[in-house]
Amino acid sequence: MRAPAFWAGGGGVMPLLLAPFSAIYAQATARRMAQPGWQAPVPVICCGNATAGGAGKTTVAMDIGRRLADRGVAAHFLLRGYGGTVRGPMRVDPASHDSTMVGDEALLLAEVRPTWVSADRAAGAKAAVAGNAQAIVMDDGLQNPGLAKDLSLLVIDGGFGFGNGRIIPAGPLREPVAAAAARCQAAVLIGEDETGALDLLPPGLRVLHARLVPGPEAAVLRGQPVYAFCGIANPRKFFATLQEAGAVLAGREAFGDHYQYDAEEIRDLLAQADAARALLVTTKKDFVRIPAQFRSRVTVVTVGLEWAESAQIESLLDPLAGRVPIPA
Repeated sequence: MRAPAFWAGGGGVMPLLLAPFSAIYAQATARRMAQPGWQAPVPVICCGNATAGGAGKTTVAMDIGRRLADRGVAAHFLLRGYGGTVRGPMRVDPASHDSTMVGDEALLLAEVRPTWVSADRAAGAKAAVAGNAQAIVMDDGLQNPGLAKDLSLLVIDGGFGFGNGRIIPAGPLREPVAAAAARCQAAVLIGEDETGALDLLPPGLRVLHARLVPGPEAAVLRGQPVYAFCGIANPRKFFATLQEAGAVLAGREAFGDHYQYDAEEIRDLLAQADAARALLVTTKKDFVRIPAQFRSRVTVVTVGLEWAESAQIESLLDPLAGRVPIPA
């Protein structure tokens, strides 16, 4: 699915025509969020955002999961499993599940820590606790009231910000920025604030700064021609990451977010890459959505998170340590 171009800003008549539906959407969200959620016996950390689409939530969740593991905490990931058919709760098994079942993000997270998909977040949390989770890290779910959160982070893509500032369907916002920020203990700005998003946050909200950095495999691409493709919410972030790594973009192609590739499309992409005498490269999220028979011919470039001050995210995790249950 591609977001409408007017979601990014620039005005136009369409946001005005859709404004009444946005009001209905906002009211429904507010009513839903007024409901109490289940309080888990372990700390729950939510990496969410105010907009539809990617802001870097999965990357932030993955980083926090690793940091908790470094502290000796058995953290489990929990997410809805967008793009998959499984409603759960179910623990993800990368060896037997694919993206059509559990979604692409769940497969990535399951490579790091135990991961659960569940449309009902409370049920998913209960399953994780029964599976010996000492902490739960949610990828998305800020607008889901089913599970009480101990720490909520508002993840913001610096390049997109809050788009045109309007509520779905007139814009990308799931709810007003102020409402989302009021339930968060900090915001995480990924990249430079190119749209003035920070000006829309409450003055007292703590802001952590981070940036996406290419994974170690990107080093071999320096000076190499590549043909890049991806189906993520903000394709330009991936293309920029490749250029930052020193790769030469011989071609690029963007698909809709969470796009499921078929064999014919991958053959066409390989042919275009061959014609350009370039390597065909994509993201890890896209790689799991490629038919298995073509994966050996596609190069994956991962991204990681680099905090401006890692001590700040660690300080937010510190108070939760006292709630981690001690194994019997």
